[in-house]
Amino acid sequence: MSETSEIIAKVTETVEPILAAENFYLYDIEFVKEGGSWYLRVYVDKDGGITLDDCVLVSDQLSEKLDELDPDPFADPYFLEVSSPGAERPLKKEQDYQRALNEYVHLSLYQKLDGKKTYEGTLIKLDNQALTIRVTEKNRERDVVVPRDLISKARLAIKF
Repeated sequence: MSETSEIIAKVTETVEPILAAENFYLYDIEFVKEGGSWYLRVYVDKDGGITLDDCVLVSDQLSEKLDELDPDPFADPYFLEVSSPGAERPLKKEQDYQRALNEYVHLSLYQKLDGKKTYEGTLIKLDNQALTIRVTEKNRERDVVVPRDLISKARLAIKF
């Protein structure tokens, strides 16, 4: 396991009880170097959406718990950022897809399906093999079944 993977695993273990106590959930963790500085980014959410006050609450508690870790898993100083994953967050894990049911999504495909490499619509069904989205084309709705192995990227989308 790489040093970064070990840090992410330790932060996950540390933040999960904090989030569980608040009925929040962990969306993702990044530990990256940008412009010579290290950033630990923890993305959290809850049903109905996360607020700035929620992020501050998690940040304060997590910062305190990380400072108490012995041995310290961080070899270098870092900036801790706790935030929402955003309105157009990527769908990475199975639970992300489950939470996106009945939501508007954008799918990018590795190859064309029915002549298109991207689809936007409401995610109405999912299983291990495929996602079904309801798309509107020329004021007509139709359901498109997209095999999971064709999906290169999936994210929530804002419907205009």
